[in-house]
Amino acid sequence: MWQSGLHENPSHPSQLHDVFGEEQPPAYLAAILLVGIGAAAVFALSAGPMLQELAWWRAALALVLVLDIAAGCVANFTPSTNDFYAARPRNRWIFIAIHVHIIAVALIIGSGLAPAIAVWAYTIAAATIVNLLAGRAQQTFVGGLLLAVGLTGLPLLPGLTPAMVAVAGLFMLKVLFSFAVDHYRTVSPQDGHPR
Repeated sequence: MWQSGLHENPSHPSQLHDVFGEEQPPAYLAAILLVGIGAAAVFALSAGPMLQELAWWRAALALVLVLDIAAGCVANFTPSTNDFYAARPRNRWIFIAIHVHIIAVALIIGSGLAPAIAVWAYTIAAATIVNLLAGRAQQTFVGGLLLAVGLTGLPLLPGLTPAMVAVAGLFMLKVLFSFAVDHYRTVSPQDGHPR
């Protein structure tokens, strides 16, 4: 168990362990939700005219997906969520495989499907490479390198609105780096493996 100086909250339901890990401090839970809600609000402001043309349920679904992407960026950096997946490598592979959020958002709002597919393909390929390096000293470096390359390429993709560029960047950060990297392992500099 990790020490953070914050009170831990082991009481959230086991169905939420895949999102928050097993024991998440209330302050971290609040931060995760605030970032998710904030990102969804910024997306709504930026893509407002586009969302107004949609059926209410489609706009709501797009906002929920954006909230999930942004909240996941933060949740995956917490020791609780990180350690939950570090102990369950199979779950990490499943989590990477099921992340099609960027494509879903593009389909729902009817904008930028081809670049969203390109972002998804790059992110999943890069996350796979990073996850294959689990337990190795170079995992964080390779994850950061692939994230930097991906983020640099985002503005070059035609057909992405500013709102979708932001969501694509958050998606990349979430899946490729925040989630695929085991941030809290202890690595021995001699052999590059966890101690």
